[in-house]
Amino acid sequence: MSLAYDLPHLRSRAETLERLDAIARLLDSAVRVPGTNVRVGADALLNLIPGIGTAVAKGVSAYLIFEARRHGLPTLTICRMAGRVGIDLAISAVPVVGWFGDAFYRANLKNIDELRHHLRAIDGAPPSGFGGRV
Repeated sequence: MSLAYDLPHLRSRAETLERLDAIARLLDSAVRVPGTNVRVGADALLNLIPGIGTAVAKGVSAYLIFEARRHGLPTLTICRMAGRVGIDLAISAVPVVGWFGDAFYRANLKNIDELRHHLRAIDGAPPSGFGGRV
């Protein structure tokens, strides 16, 4: 028995990918810091709230991985995605340094790019040359 659920093929999959991509962008790169090209997201901002903020951000990251599993990503890819979130958690756990690390380590965007690449391979579409984004 597979953990992948029966999903309607294209429209729902595309809508789900759009929704997950929006969540990842919100977490990793929602706002540009004025006067710079640096973008930060809710992950970095939530890290300012000790403990609870980090738990909420990583909980949302775990949801993204759960959704990726629902779409049938291989176990090795899921482990790689979880490892990125683990690295992000380790960076976030260090006070002050973690705030800056969250601004530059974008685990959720990398994970969604892996999901997008996998879904394009399943659907027979060639992967995009621009980090997976169209």
